[in-house]
Amino acid sequence: MLLWIRQQLGFDPPHQSKTRTVYVANRFPKHGHCKPQLFADNRVISSKYTAWNFVPRNVLEQFTRTANLYFLTIFIITFVVDSPTHQVTHAIPLSIVLTVTAIKQGYEDWLRHKADNELNGAPVFVVRNGNLFQTKSKNIRVGDIVRVAKEETSPADLVLLSSDRVDGTCYINTASLDGETSLKTHYARSETAACQSVSKLEALQAVVECQQPEADLYRFVGRITVTHQGEEIVRPLGPENLLLRGARLKNTKEIFGVAVYTGMESKMALNYKCKLHKRSMVEKSVNTFVIIYMGIVLFLTVISTIMGHVWQLEKEWDEPFYNPKTETERNAGKIWKYIQDFLTFLVLYNKMIPISLCVTMEMVRFFGTYFIVWDSDLYHEESDQPAQVNTSDLNEVLGQVEYVLTDKTGTLTENEMEFRECTINGKKYQEVNGKLLPEGMAEESLDSSTPHLTGDELFFLKALSLCHTVQISYDQPDCSVGVGDPLSLANGSSTRMEYYALSPDEKALVEATNRMGVAFTSNSGETMEIKTFGKSEKYKLRHVLEFDPNRKRMSVILQTPSGGEVLFTKGAESAILPLTTSGEIEKTRLHVDEFALKGLRTLVFACRDFSPEEYIDVNRRLNAARSALHQREEKLQEAFSYVERDLQLLGATALEDRLQDKVQETIEILRLAGIKVWVLSGDKHETAVSVSLSCGHFHRTMNILELLQQHDHDECAEQLHRFAKMIKEEDNVVQYGLVVDGDSLSLALRRHEKLFMEVCKSCSAVLCCRMAPLQKAMVVHLLKNSPGKPITLAIGDGANDVSMIHEAHVGIGIMGKEGLQAVRNSDYAIGRFKFLAKLLLVHGHLYYFRVAMLVKYFFYKSVCFTMPQFFYQFFCLFSQQVLYDPITDMMYNTIFTALPILVYSVLEQPIHPHVLQSEPVLYRDISRNSLLHFRTAESRYWTFLSFCHGFVLFFGSCILMGEDTMLVGNGQLFGNWTFGAFVFTVMLITVTLKLALETHFWTWMNHLVMWGSVAFYIAFSLVYGSVFWPFFHTQNMYFVFHQLLLSCRAWFAIIIIAIICHLPDVVKKVIYGHLQSTYTRKSQSIPETQA
Repeated sequence: MLLWIRQQLGFDPPHQSKTRTVYVANRFPKHGHCKPQLFADNRVISSKYTAWNFVPRNVLEQFTRTANLYFLTIFIITFVVDSPTHQVTHAIPLSIVLTVTAIKQGYEDWLRHKADNELNGAPVFVVRNGNLFQTKSKNIRVGDIVRVAKEETSPADLVLLSSDRVDGTCYINTASLDGETSLKTHYARSETAACQSVSKLEALQAVVECQQPEADLYRFVGRITVTHQGEEIVRPLGPENLLLRGARLKNTKEIFGVAVYTGMESKMALNYKCKLHKRSMVEKSVNTFVIIYMGIVLFLTVISTIMGHVWQLEKEWDEPFYNPKTETERNAGKIWKYIQDFLTFLVLYNKMIPISLCVTMEMVRFFGTYFIVWDSDLYHEESDQPAQVNTSDLNEVLGQVEYVLTDKTGTLTENEMEFRECTINGKKYQEVNGKLLPEGMAEESLDSSTPHLTGDELFFLKALSLCHTVQISYDQPDCSVGVGDPLSLANGSSTRMEYYALSPDEKALVEATNRMGVAFTSNSGETMEIKTFGKSEKYKLRHVLEFDPNRKRMSVILQTPSGGEVLFTKGAESAILPLTTSGEIEKTRLHVDEFALKGLRTLVFACRDFSPEEYIDVNRRLNAARSALHQREEKLQEAFSYVERDLQLLGATALEDRLQDKVQETIEILRLAGIKVWVLSGDKHETAVSVSLSCGHFHRTMNILELLQQHDHDECAEQLHRFAKMIKEEDNVVQYGLVVDGDSLSLALRRHEKLFMEVCKSCSAVLCCRMAPLQKAMVVHLLKNSPGKPITLAIGDGANDVSMIHEAHVGIGIMGKEGLQAVRNSDYAIGRFKFLAKLLLVHGHLYYFRVAMLVKYFFYKSVCFTMPQFFYQFFCLFSQQVLYDPITDMMYNTIFTALPILVYSVLEQPIHPHVLQSEPVLYRDISRNSLLHFRTAESRYWTFLSFCHGFVLFFGSCILMGEDTMLVGNGQLFGNWTFGAFVFTVMLITVTLKLALETHFWTWMNHLVMWGSVAFYIAFSLVYGSVFWPFFHTQNMYFVFHQLLLSCRAWFAIIIIAIICHLPDVVKKVIYGHLQSTYTRKSQSIPETQA
């Protein structure tokens, strides 16, 4: 029990050895000393709190805020000194702030718990005690045999034992892990592939030994020992034998696998960056304001303490006859007296730091999230999903984004490829309604009753339909692949043929040839069958020369129905054209360039016929290379190069990787708003570059720098220095784009972080390809911690994007086709990339402006409240006498001035949303925290104005309502509490009018709370002062406010003081509006109808 507790607390890891031993079906050896290893359970946790740590952890987080810690200190001080205010007036506001914040954050974390429980409670089937037993995903243990059915995702990392196929293969989609939508083939070892039933699996005796969990998705080292008839058979295990958690089973009825990594030890979970507590830059600015104003409070406190003791140097003021000291006070030491007076003044002036600021910000953020959810422009009709807000703490950060780091597959694209054009023997063609037509030819000119393809065109389509590794699935019950006549199944009304490919372009090409009459109908592994306008042709598959990034091409060697041997090759034009010796090479090159200018992905096709002698030599070379035990890769490359030569050029194809709607426009809008876009993709270099060009991320006029296939630190550094020098020499005359792959990135981040980031930030656009999930997070981390500390936003749709979503200042999930992991772990979720523009330019702009005004206004009205209290001490010999009644004192920030600024901060629109969206440049005006940085003129102006208003409020009241001023005709003079009530009243009206001056967007609710708050104060003061309240020790305000309202001089003084306070502000706004009119101020003058 103690060991388990230590592991849960993180003192002892569940596993300490370098390898783990997994007994299949948890059948441990009956003899010998076997101590089972301890493994993690299968729960995945994205929440931050638990039931037992919520209160202490949340309270601790809240007291990391300087303001909360300050108020806690003040509350404690009230118990130490003879406080001029009661402890309750400090305890109640602080408790409200902590409680409201805890409720809000607890509710948001409860939503995460709910999503986790849904995932962990998903039903799964495991083999236990000879039966197929249904349980919850969280109950899977390491060693359990798990069944996964077609279209289901793997609930843990499984070593494949068997599938419904005789050869033990299955096809999976890992789009939610690495962003690649192509199918991958995984294999079971032949010794376990025959265990296709529960009874055979129950009888299986096997042990898996493998490495401990690591985050690398593409690395797995292990071995399986199968005991058969007393004999142990050992077979190696690699990545092709491991089904990762989150991978979706395709084109296979079911598989069985043994769980080796579960829960937070699965590779998918290890690629999750630990969820950080994200803090808005506004919170940091608030802490800065708190520290600055705390310094002001300390300064006022020191001045008051010194002045108080200067007065007390005279005996008549030190101990007046009407207030004699006690014996304890006379004997108290001077140092303690100084400390006591200092702390007392500190309590008296503490209201300069607004306690209700934090809770008001929380409420504004909470209510503001509903405007995002309710925005019909962010609603995605196809998926019937509105925008989703998982945390409201970052609303204002949406208005400060400087870099957007986006995934490619599923975020910028639809995960769909479409055939557009091709060139055959130097002649361009296009597809029109399923027919291949020469460019410029109309469909009506063809005779639809007969096939219209020439020999060259038909041969080219055959090359497209045969040069691939596509698999076929038929949607028909009890129909397995390769059984029966595929074409009859495809032509049947109850079945549908579906292609699964290792790359989306292969699938698009096969589907295109199918539409044009050359249908790929079967691939049994040894033969490939096509039907040309209904006529069947079978080709024997001799060899597949797999694609690799060095060759940039792939090939197949087939035996034709006539018995000849032919090689079909496809790849990038740079990899194929230099190897061709015949065909229309120059025309094809020209057409490929034209296709590329349109943003289309191009593939060049070529062929080579072998004589019997040539094929014998080729076959020998390939077999020898494949069977080599040492330097296999080098020998294969040598053999491939020998085979893929002397090619005859056939033509080229042009495919469009269909982008999401308005992706190009969105990227351009973000660029105009001053936001740089980086694409972080797990896809191949060529694919990623092509999409970047088609979506406008890279422009054709950009000078593209490539940092690819770097394996040496010195070479990498030299290349980076060359790029930096090149960019510096151009001096922003030429725009640069940078392309970097995962291997080169690893080198750059290891020793050359600063240089790499310097080059990246100097480029207009950056593309990182072949990225592992943690590498994405590393790039985000490096960028956000680079000089200038730019605000980053990460957006993606798959589980492979979760790490960078966690790492960025703001993480956004796309509700796409790759599961909900990104959505669950994001701060915000939207249906399409195009929604990002309005989310930032409209909602982000408005939220930042509102919260910035909220912060400045809160400190403004707090200074207006505190400075009269300070000035009043000069008139009461610094005796720590309060100016305001304790009840109105407590209600100033929490009641009387709370609702107007709350409604303003929720509804204010300084610029119409349509203008914000149509003028992206307005986003630049609020960048770099320009409205809240204390060094800016705007922040200093608000600070200066607040102290001026505090001065005018007090001394204006003294002048207009002097000591001998009569309130009523009976000659009664006002007293201390009447003067304080007057100052409080004119102060409340002044700060309310200031908010009215700052309001651009008036609604009935603004009018209600703004003027209603003043009316409520008057009504409350009348009721409060007209009754003897039994639970109050004193009744200072009895009928004071009634007498104040009866004085015409008092009303006149209120009007005069309010005008004096706001007249300079009005003049300043008029002058600045005409002489220094910024683009933002001009946009504010655009009427709503025009917008």
